[in-house]
Amino acid sequence: MSKYTTGELAKLCGVTVRTVQYYDKRGILAPSELSEGGRRLYSEDDLRRMRVICFLRELGLSIDTISQLLAEEDPGSVISLLLEQQERELREEIGERREKLEKLETLRRELKSVEAFSVESIGDVAYTMSNKTNLKKNHLTMLLTGLPVTALQWVAIILWITKGFWWLFVIWALVAIPWGVLISRYYFTHVSYICPQCHTVFRPTFKEAFFASHTPKTRRLTCTSCGHHGFCVEVAREEEKEEKK
Repeated sequence: MSKYTTGELAKLCGVTVRTVQYYDKRGILAPSELSEGGRRLYSEDDLRRMRVICFLRELGLSIDTISQLLAEEDPGSVISLLLEQQERELREEIGERREKLEKLETLRRELKSVEAFSVESIGDVAYTMSNKTNLKKNHLTMLLTGLPVTALQWVAIILWITKGFWWLFVIWALVAIPWGVLISRYYFTHVSYICPQCHTVFRPTFKEAFFASHTPKTRRLTCTSCGHHGFCVEVAREEEKEEKK
């Protein structure tokens, strides 16, 4: 069976010789034997115990706590729970860091599309990123409610062409027009727009928003704060932030 000196044990565990000596002094890692010259010698079991002690110290446990823990009849079960807890915390930390990394990557991509780089432009991008989820919910709501109307439209067109049932197309029109108005009102009450000039978050009138030309992420509007007319970035409406503006 291998025997290790104080220096060898310290090197294997990544600590100093003084640390090993201190643990011996505190009574939590006594050497298995002493050589004829009085040198401390540690066994494989001592090495495993030292690694456990180092791990528990990394978790932030005090020497007294470690001493009490190792004195338990079944310290392995407690250490196993600590390992599970440490693993869970590390996974949560990894998840948080991965989320931050994704936000940074998104921010870099968004900034590439900004013509004039400024602190305000970074704020606009960050604001847009923060409520992307809510904006997606609004888009999903429109999509789901529009599926039955779209299905009815195609059925009406097919039956009109194949069977001559034109009246079904009339029914679709009577349904589609009110639906279009209602869903548009719903949508525009749940979104706002960021002016690229003064960076104010504002809400246009329903009429202006409804008839304005637009892209998937912007709409040509007139800012209610500075009067700038041009494409403004669409974001999900957030009551508290709008009141602060």
